[in-house]
Amino acid sequence: MLPLAGVTVVSLEHAVALPFATRHLAELGARVIKVERPGQGDFARDYDRAVRGGMSAHFSWLNRSKESLTLDLKVPRARAVLDRLIERADVVAQNLGPGAAARLGLDAATLVARRPELVAVDLSGYGPSGPYRGRKAYDMLVQAEAGLIAVTGTPDHPAKAGFAAGDVAAGSYVIQGVLSALLRRERSGAGAVLEIAMLDALTEWMGYPVQTVEHTGVELARSGIGHQSIAPYEAFRTADGDDVLIGVQNDGEWARLARGPLSRPELADDPDFATNQARARNRERTDAVVAAVVATLGTAELEAGLAAAGVAYARVSTVAGVLAHPQLAARGRWVEVGSPVGPVRQTRPVVEFPGEDARLGPVPALGEHTDRILGELGLDPTEIADLRAVGAI
Repeated sequence: MLPLAGVTVVSLEHAVALPFATRHLAELGARVIKVERPGQGDFARDYDRAVRGGMSAHFSWLNRSKESLTLDLKVPRARAVLDRLIERADVVAQNLGPGAAARLGLDAATLVARRPELVAVDLSGYGPSGPYRGRKAYDMLVQAEAGLIAVTGTPDHPAKAGFAAGDVAAGSYVIQGVLSALLRRERSGAGAVLEIAMLDALTEWMGYPVQTVEHTGVELARSGIGHQSIAPYEAFRTADGDDVLIGVQNDGEWARLARGPLSRPELADDPDFATNQARARNRERTDAVVAAVVATLGTAELEAGLAAAGVAYARVSTVAGVLAHPQLAARGRWVEVGSPVGPVRQTRPVVEFPGEDARLGPVPALGEHTDRILGELGLDPTEIADLRAVGAI
């Protein structure tokens, strides 16, 4: 049995951060009921049309194994339905716009005051207090506020991360918070109010830059693909035209690199290169020495030499290269799941339990499960038809 079997999560969610969290809760066995607006649904459904048949790649990634229920919460009868659903839930989560949940009486504090055993989550950009509490927050904006953009890119050109780092950071803490709260409830019976902010989450992930600037007062220089304080830790182009990242973590690895693949044993003891502090201080010279040798070697020859020397390396993959990655293929990390446009290839759940079948439910169509869920709440077909007629569902 999956660990969250029997747990019901009701999620008023859109975009990336909260759907990321609830997808993982679903894969751990929870029943996740995704509440969407009639007609339009989660606006991530329209972020792109990358998946065949016109489905959004964002939505496909974030919403498998869930049930879609459409409710227009501006219609009182729809709100009454939601209240009945919340009465049966173990977890209620929302990432509505700033202040929207509180105006509807759906913020975590209000819900837990009504049902003390409930685990309720408010996920926001900047948190429920402070001068930024009313600001809208999207991933790139939070990357900017958290300093991630300041340390990403080249010296001349800052850049955002190439994926939704702020959303994924916040979603990860929602998962952690919900699992912890459910464990505590199992022991004490008490629910929890969880208020999680994207800025808080991403600032935590910025720990190394934050600690460095805190204690030195010096802003970190952007270093492209390289590392700000370790050298060599950079991608170098082989004679075959591949970019191979070589990561030297200590002086012993440098000595093995110098005596092995570089065929420059004198560099192992050269005071300009023998220690990481010296190599980082002479970064341009260090990288130039490595680049000159790597450029004469084929990729397979270089990788064999690095492996023999015990030096860490990785080929810089394209996204297409990841789709064909031999390690992922060998471990069976790709599966097909159903969707409104047919089977789509996705990654397996990261956390799986031996002897348990992975939870790999389909990506839902908008409102696909509305009638069934309303029937479970005791509404008969005539009542459901009436709700549909007044635009409540």
